[in-house]
Amino acid sequence: MYYLKTSAAFDSAHFLSGYNGKCANLHGHRWKIEVQVASESLNETGQLRGMVIDFGDLKKAVRKLADNFDHAVIYEKGTLKEKTISAFNEENFKLISVPFRPTAECFAKHFFELLSKDGIPVKSVTVYETPENCAVYEEN
Repeated sequence: MYYLKTSAAFDSAHFLSGYNGKCANLHGHRWKIEVQVASESLNETGQLRGMVIDFGDLKKAVRKLADNFDHAVIYEKGTLKEKTISAFNEENFKLISVPFRPTAECFAKHFFELLSKDGIPVKSVTVYETPENCAVYEEN
């Protein structure tokens, strides 16, 4: 089995609605997305001969995900009042509404699904919320 890994990072803020603790408050992280792809074989012909995937293509896809969330306030749809969203928009803040609680676990699955839809042979996605704490998602 062949494995390749790449990573990208982004800075953003989030909060956990309904959580009883510090993370209920708006706070920021330097998130890191680490993607591992896997294949039992290498391409046998053409430009990709001897490769699982072009590292450039893999890095570009992961970087695109990170850039999309960079320097944004990420919130779960339905957890902010309309007037709060309006106030953020008036201040030109970058807001991203997601259909899940913005945890490292949910981000790992979300990024896995997005990359898989793009045809990348994803084995696992690890999302670091801090340098010491991460969540991993992989399908069997």
